[in-house]
Order: sequence, then C-alpha cells, then structure tokens
Amino acid sequence: MISFNVPPVVGNEMKYIKEAIENKKICGDGVFTKKCSAWLEQKTGTAKALLTTSCTHATEMAAILADIQPGDEVIMPSYTFVSTADAFVLRGAKAVFVDIRPDTMNIDENLIEEAVTERTKAIVPVHYAGVACEMDTICGIAEKYHLSVIEDAAQGVLSTYKGRQLGTIGDYGCYSFHETKNYSMGEGGALLIKDPENIERAEIIREKGTNRSKFFRGQIDKYTWMDAGSSYLPSELNAAYLWAQLEVADTILDNRMRSWNMYFSSLKELEEKGYIQLPVIPKECTHNAHMFYIKTKDLEERQDLIAYLEAKGIKAVFHYIPLHSSPAGRKYGTFYGEDRYTTKESERLLRLPMYYHLEKKDIEFVVEQVKRFYLG
Repeated sequence: MISFNVPPVVGNEMKYIKEAIENKKICGDGVFTKKCSAWLEQKTGTAKALLTTSCTHATEMAAILADIQPGDEVIMPSYTFVSTADAFVLRGAKAVFVDIRPDTMNIDENLIEEAVTERTKAIVPVHYAGVACEMDTICGIAEKYHLSVIEDAAQGVLSTYKGRQLGTIGDYGCYSFHETKNYSMGEGGALLIKDPENIERAEIIREKGTNRSKFFRGQIDKYTWMDAGSSYLPSELNAAYLWAQLEVADTILDNRMRSWNMYFSSLKELEEKGYIQLPVIPKECTHNAHMFYIKTKDLEERQDLIAYLEAKGIKAVFHYIPLHSSPAGRKYGTFYGEDRYTTKESERLLRLPMYYHLEKKDIEFVVEQVKRFYLG
C-alpha cells in the first residue's frame, strides 16, 4: 500500500529528544523551543514567533489578541478545517462563510467586502495547499473597515505571496506542525505576530495568563497572574523533534517540490485531454508542495477513482466537507451569498499521496494507475 501520508523523519529527532531529556527541561520554552522560534523569525521576518501546542491553539490566541467578543462576525471560507471557525466560535463570534475561487480553492477576495457588516471584526484567509490568497485585496478591505487579518497558514510554511512569507502579511499568522504537514512535531503550531506591541500580551496569554516568560528572562523577580490565558506552550520533546526538521527545511522542501513537479508534468496529458484539472499556482505566489491534488469531473467519478486506486494499493483521499453544510456550521455560522463553487469544487477534489521521501517509483505507479482509470 502506498500511504497517503508518512510523517517526516530526517534522522536527528531521537538525538535531540534525548538532549532535551538530559537538559532536564522538557516542559517547554527550553533550548529547542527557542531554536525553533528563532528559526521562524529569521526565515519569515516576523516580529515574534511563538511555538504553540497546535495551529488550533495559535488561532485561538490570535482570536483573543484580536479581541473577538460575543456577537462579533468573522469572515472566512467554508472550505477549511473546523479549527478555523472553532477559534472564533469559542469566543462567541459568528462565522460568516464566503464562497471560494475555483482555481486556488481560496476565499474569493472579491466577495469579502459585501459580507462586511457593522459587527465584522476580522477576516481569516486560509491559504489552501500552501498557495496564497489574494492578500493585497484582503488587507485593503481590512484597512478600510478597521478589521484584523488572521492568516490561517497551517499549510503555508515557506510559501510566499509577492515575496512575503505567508503568515506575516496579516496581523497574525498561524502555522501547523501536525504530523500531516511538511514539518512536524506530532501535534504543534506557531503564532506569528506582526506588531511588536502585541508580543508581551501574547506571551502572557500563552503562559496561562501569567508573566512567567519575563520572569525566566530575568526581567522581573517574580511572576503573577496578569490576564486571561491558557496553556498553549508545547513540550520541549515536541520542539526537539521539530528542530531536527527545521535544520534541513530546504532539503525537505526541495524533495517535496520534485515530487509535486513530477506529478504535475506526468498528469498534464490528462488535463490537456479534458479528463482532470491540475492545481493552479498564481504568478505572484510560490508554494511549498504541501499537497498534490487533482479535480475529477464530479463527486461520483471521484469516489470511483478513490475505490479504483484503493484496489491498486494506493491511498488517495478527499479533503474538507464544507463547514456551512455541517450541523455546527449551521448553528454557529452563516453562508453569505451564493455557494457557486465551495460545495461543487470540494466534491471534485482528490488528494494523491504526498510526503517527504515519496519514492519516484511510487509516484510513477500512482500516475500510471490514474491514467489507466481514464484511458484504459
């Protein structure tokens, strides 16, 4: 069986976990947490990067920092993971879903302004497959209406928009280091903070509402409860695992990009013959080969292809069920305007196996089977 995903392992993970144990500091904000944070800040240019226990928790922190209150509205796509909405629903806000673009599967930036009301507090663009949303338009709308922009860049580490790293363009950026992502710590994430003025409060929220971070830096002689917060700090063991991969991040990126390009060039024939559609990468974007997907004619064809590939020993999967069609989505959100593409395009999308060190022969086998499905 060719797996859909295999968590990345580069070789030094166990060595660094052992070092963390030997350092007698495994609860977080030790050597490896600091290394990872510094790497993120250097790579992205953000004012501050804080490792978190998940991208979900990074988004929850961003919602607190953006002062999301009961009754507020937050604009986002429906084609996203539940965490995008959960972070704001937990604050009492309503999720306002806007249709997506069929080319990138990202929120349609031209529909956002119509959805803005006097209760709108933030826009949450989701960079699907590590391909950027049209951020200039989104940030322009946010500036016009004094809204926060919180980037769900869970899939976007090392992707760019007009030369800027995803997660650094809005007020806050949220990364994921889940086992399915390009760089993993099992469960984990990071919050990127654009404005230095928000760093101190973010550190307090992350440390259970205390100023413990300042205490450990020697800036105060004791720490105390300062604000409402929670425990968003990951273990040093997780950070040690992640650091092994960040050290060779470009190697991982190059390897995934080779796989992505091989899929793209090998399946181009099927697109040219009208059988499938391949991913679209706008010219102002660079992506990180987070996933490779194709679009089939319709839902029925996709399900037939999934079953066909499964019988050949290939695990291929569909992705999100649009949030607005779920029970919680109907309870906590509303779809603004017409659902022209969200449902239709989500039912066509099929993700092929993609992970670090996916072997060339396996890609060739997947491509061969997809072609046989269509061409016989």
